[in-house]
Amino acid sequence: MIQPATYQLADAPGALRVSGALTFATAASALEAGRTALERNRPATLDLAGVTQADSAGLATVLAWLAHARQKGQTLTVANIPTGLEALARVSGVSTLI
Repeated sequence: MIQPATYQLADAPGALRVSGALTFATAASALEAGRTALERNRPATLDLAGVTQADSAGLATVLAWLAHARQKGQTLTVANIPTGLEALARVSGVSTLI
């Protein structure tokens, strides 16, 4: 049996930790949950160390979180970018944004 793709957001001191899958299957709910967490806790770091799977929708989600933080006057640094997500950002021409 194939397990559905899932993600998890966890608040840590100064950080929002993301784990699991950031994919087409999870992007919409992750985007909304991340925006809520950014407003609630105003973390300085978006930690992607636990991301196990990401696609273009996951990249778009990360970029949207960064844009949301900027709109709210926050500075959000991305840490521990998975190799695949970093490569996707580079190929897409948006690596300087993350």
